[in-house]
Amino acid sequence: MNHVWRSLDRSARASLVALVALSAGALLVPLLASTDPLAIGDVVARKLLPPLTRDDSGALHLLGTDRFGRDLFVRIMLAGRISLAVGLLGSLLAALIGTTIGAVAGWSGGVVDRIAMAAADTVLAVPRLILLLVCAALWQPGVNTVVVVLAATGWMGVARLIRAEVAGARVRPYVEAASALGVSSARTLWRHVLPNALGPAIVATTLGVGSAVMLESGLSFLGLGIQPPAPSWGNMIAGGRDLIVSAPWVSLAPGLAVIVTVVAATILGDAWRDRLAGESAPRVRVDRA
Repeated sequence: MNHVWRSLDRSARASLVALVALSAGALLVPLLASTDPLAIGDVVARKLLPPLTRDDSGALHLLGTDRFGRDLFVRIMLAGRISLAVGLLGSLLAALIGTTIGAVAGWSGGVVDRIAMAAADTVLAVPRLILLLVCAALWQPGVNTVVVVLAATGWMGVARLIRAEVAGARVRPYVEAASALGVSSARTLWRHVLPNALGPAIVATTLGVGSAVMLESGLSFLGLGIQPPAPSWGNMIAGGRDLIVSAPWVSLAPGLAVIVTVVAATILGDAWRDRLAGESAPRVRVDRA
């Protein structure tokens, strides 16, 4: 772990710290909060308090309150549980589907490969946001629907990466050696080839977390994702859009959380990709005269 930390540049370290801090805050802050982030209290006295303001009971509201007098910081951390969990779970399921399809296609070749890649090309030809909107409109909005839709529309890139890696590994000496020793084709694929081909999939999954969080926020903003009273960053932004002039912090605070998460996941994914590329680059030995 220490070696991985030292191999990251400054921006990647900051991104990792930001993601860990957001995750820890999402887990701990709602548990330690003195008030229920979903409960509506004294609306008249506490609604739309600016950031860093104390209410009549002396409680400090770090990011202010919303139109119902609820603490925004606690609600953003509670919404982070849902948004981060949906983004991570959707990306992991998409990676699992893509890895399975790509591995089978790259290893089998022939008709199976052509059908799998044709399916991936067909789904890729349709804009993902359009697919998300159609699927979210067909089924009842909620966490399960968003996760399934993210997984069903995000596997194609991982499948292509895994397919290319597995197809290239078929001609490597260790595959021929395993075949000569009598190892079955399926065992060779899952025990020897696939573990060596997972690097690009890990990078794509890391990059996909930010994209999934952004798409989930967009669906929730449009009312097709996470439904109130369950908070998510998207529906919190939508809930404060009519207050953007009089109380801009209601929308800007969850919007900032989305931006930090997406940027941090993207930077961390790029750093991980560069690290894998550096490890796989050929080393040339130069002899001194």
